[in-house]
Amino acid sequence: MRVLVVSDVHGDFRRLCEAIEQQPTAKTVFFLGDGLRQAEDAADRYPDRVFYMVPGNCDFGSDAIPVRQETVGGKRFYFTHGHRHDVKYTLYRLELAAREAEADIALFGHTHQPYEEYVDGLYLFNPGSLGRGGTYGYVDIEGGGIRTAVVELR
Repeated sequence: MRVLVVSDVHGDFRRLCEAIEQQPTAKTVFFLGDGLRQAEDAADRYPDRVFYMVPGNCDFGSDAIPVRQETVGGKRFYFTHGHRHDVKYTLYRLELAAREAEADIALFGHTHQPYEEYVDGLYLFNPGSLGRGGTYGYVDIEGGGIRTAVVELR
């Protein structure tokens, strides 16, 4: 099972659609903030996909929940934009919160830099910025395992 992970679109709806179309088997999309309006429009445009979204620090006026948890493919996802966890400076608060939530994987954005790490049973994953850098990511869940990957938009 493939899960698409996108963050920091910053208004570039076209790139968001391109990422979705480049991953046709990913029927679940995690959107990690900064471009929430575009993600909502994409959810309307691609009704065959399930979207889970959180707002970012640039999603002004949003009353969406900033930190969420979902179970997909038998794996528990903890996801947030990251600014409330100070991810530009340290991943400690994010890791602590994800472990407290008993997550298998913590997804975050905000830094615009792709990041993949596995630490004692927890995956930390940032797909980078789709709107300011041109990267997105995916998570493959197969045979009880997790594999993350960052993709440069073609």
